[in-house]
Amino acid sequence: MTLSVRKTAAVAAIALFTSLMPVTALAKDSFSICWSIYVGWMPWDYGAQQKIVDKWADKYDIEIDVVQINDYVESINQYTAGAYDGCAMTHMDALTIPAAGGVDSTALIVGDFSNGNDGVVLKGTDKLADIKGQQVNLVELSVSHYLLARALETVGLTERDLTVVNTSDADLVSAFTTKGVTAVATWNPLLSEITAMPDSHKVFDSAQIPGEIIDLMVVNTDTLKANPEFGKALTGAWYEIMATMSADDEAGRAARTTVKNPPASSCSAWSCWPPGGRRCWPCWPGGSWPGWPPVRRSVRWARW
Repeated sequence: MTLSVRKTAAVAAIALFTSLMPVTALAKDSFSICWSIYVGWMPWDYGAQQKIVDKWADKYDIEIDVVQINDYVESINQYTAGAYDGCAMTHMDALTIPAAGGVDSTALIVGDFSNGNDGVVLKGTDKLADIKGQQVNLVELSVSHYLLARALETVGLTERDLTVVNTSDADLVSAFTTKGVTAVATWNPLLSEITAMPDSHKVFDSAQIPGEIIDLMVVNTDTLKANPEFGKALTGAWYEIMATMSADDEAGRAARTTVKNPPASSCSAWSCWPPGGRRCWPCWPGGSWPGWPPVRRSVRWARW
C-alpha cells in the first residue's frame, strides 16, 4: 500500500469513527425556543413581548429568541430536528416524537396540568356514547388522542368504534364549521371557540382525568448540559412571568388580559389560572406530583 493510499484510508477511517461518535452540544450564546397556541403556553409570548425573557438572557450574557409556530406537531418536529433548543409540549408528547428521534430532552419547567383545557366536542348531541361510528378530527398521536382514548373508556368504547382523522390544530376550528365534521378533540383556546358554536356540546374534558396531561417547557438535554445559563435564564424568566401574572394588582390584571384569559376565580390568585388549567405549585396534592398516580398512568400510556 502506498503512502497516499494509506493516508486516504486513514482519513476515511477517522471520518467513519467521527460519524459514529455521539454528537455533543457545544457551548454557545444564542438560543431559541418555540411555542404553539395553547392557553398554558401563551405566557411565553407575554414574557417575550414585555422583554422579561430578554432581561434574564442579558443577565447571563446570552440571547434567547421566542418563536410562535402555528402547528403544534410541527413545533415538536422542528425541535426534534434541532431547529430549536426548547419547545413547549406535554409530557406524553415529549416521550414520543423527540424520544423516537433520539433527542434526549429535559423537562425544564412544569407549567401546569390541564384541568378542563382539553376536551371532546360533538355536534348535535350531548351524549359521549353517540361518538360511536363517527369520524373524530384531532391532532393524531398527540395529547388529544390520549384524551379521546380516556373518554372512550368511560362509555365502554375503543378507537375501533370510530375513525380518527388527523387534522392540524391550525385547521380544527374552521373544520368544525363544516357540515361533514361532527366530532373533535382539542385544547384551549381552540376548544372555547368550538364550544361557542351553535349546537356544539363538550362531552368530556381533562377535568375528569386531573393530573394526566402535564404542560412543559422541554429543552435539549445536551444543550442544557453544555450551557447551564440557558436553563437558568429560562427558569428565571418563567418565574418572573408567573409572579407578574399572578399578582392581584393592576399589572397582574393587565398581564392576564394580554394573554386573553380572565383572572382566576375559583382559587386565590394564580393557583388555578388559567381557567381549565392548574399551575402546579399550590395545586399539586401534597406537593408530590412526580409520583402522583395520574402522572404515572399517562406516562405508561405514552410509552405504549
